[in-house]
Amino acid sequence: MTLLSVTRDVCATVGVAVPQSVFSGITGNRTMQEMLSLANEMAQRIAYDTREWTKLKSTVTFTGDGVATSFALPANYKRMLLTSNVWRSSSTTGPMAFIADTDEWLNRRSRNEYTSTGEWTLLGDDIHIFPVMSVDETAWLVYLDRNCITLNGGGYGDAFMNDLDTFRLDERLLKLGMIWQWKAQKGSPYAEDMGTYGDALTYAMGADKPAPIIVGRLPISAAMNGTYPWATP
Repeated sequence: MTLLSVTRDVCATVGVAVPQSVFSGITGNRTMQEMLSLANEMAQRIAYDTREWTKLKSTVTFTGDGVATSFALPANYKRMLLTSNVWRSSSTTGPMAFIADTDEWLNRRSRNEYTSTGEWTLLGDDIHIFPVMSVDETAWLVYLDRNCITLNGGGYGDAFMNDLDTFRLDERLLKLGMIWQWKAQKGSPYAEDMGTYGDALTYAMGADKPAPIIVGRLPISAAMNGTYPWATP
């Protein structure tokens, strides 16, 4: 479903005029201005705040040259995953240590002190890695892609730019989210609509990953097979 299709469904549900276009004449159309703002907010809310969706996970590899200690983060970088680390090719038994405090980072650099696996921190739009990576040594991480919209003109973006742009995740979630939020903003009863959205979000989140992991890195089913590979009595 395109942005236009989603918006038309939302408008038909909340009782406002169904548009022929979202963007055409939007300067003089307050309703479509609000619909576009709501579509962008809800798309970003679903993409960034509800789950680290597998479709929006990306990896990046930084390659050393024997000199550089800072590397620019990708243009589509939103944030690190909540459980992700930075790994270094010269030390694959453990991730590099994250130094959260900038003063501590500077102090450790002044003393040329670092852990055996290396250290990293974030400053501005760069990731800083120490000690210096040798030529062809690499470091890699997993991050959340900020671009949750497939642009009709090609590529991805973080906001709708055209009637034919599409949401990279479940468009029904976008529609249901816009419906309850529109009603809430207009002072209409919205509890049932929010519940419908919540149910749909829960199912989508549950289907986004395999069976839960209790111990180790394997899903329960795989862990059980490895522990007891025979048929149960």
